[in-house]
Amino acid sequence: MIKSNQENLSVSRQCKLLFISRSTCYYKSKGESIENLNLMKKIDEIYLLYPFYGSRQMRAHLRREGNLASRHKIRRLMKVMGISAIYQKPNTSKKNVAHKIYPYLLKDKKIDISNDVWCADITYIPMNRGFMYLVAIMDWSSKKVLAWRISNTLDTGFCISALEEALYYYGTPNIFNTDQGSQFTSNDFTNLLKNNNILISMDGKGC
Repeated sequence: MIKSNQENLSVSRQCKLLFISRSTCYYKSKGESIENLNLMKKIDEIYLLYPFYGSRQMRAHLRREGNLASRHKIRRLMKVMGISAIYQKPNTSKKNVAHKIYPYLLKDKKIDISNDVWCADITYIPMNRGFMYLVAIMDWSSKKVLAWRISNTLDTGFCISALEEALYYYGTPNIFNTDQGSQFTSNDFTNLLKNNNILISMDGKGC
């Protein structure tokens, strides 16, 4: 938005017109250091073995291996990676009031034919110099991956792109089930399902 090669408007003047600090224009994100990327890779390896580890247990495990990273750093990196301890938790999630949450439709439902129910989920993938996110659209009965996309951000776009591809090649299911992640509860994602006459199901408490 701010252009440094404008003849009639200096950078300072452009910033004043947009009510932003001039220093903001020169800020460039440094990203994670090599040390942190290596620590994230190690955290991911441990998490695959012990998905019930929170930041305290993760710190204890790392210290047993000689890594003295603080709990604060580990907690921050786990948040960046989008991972948290898997265990039975109280209902402490805060829903986005702008997004509608749909009921769970699969309780006691027998799913034994393809294209009856599809599902989607997002997971984290460690890379040599960072990490990416993977979304997969799957058929519930056959477990076939119908489409997938990767992204370096947890936005809605790459989820919609994967869904559009699955619909193009495989038609439409009767029900589409997801968790209550903001990507799946967004209006853009749910409207695509509704426009194709697909019933929307979302995991809730106890699912």
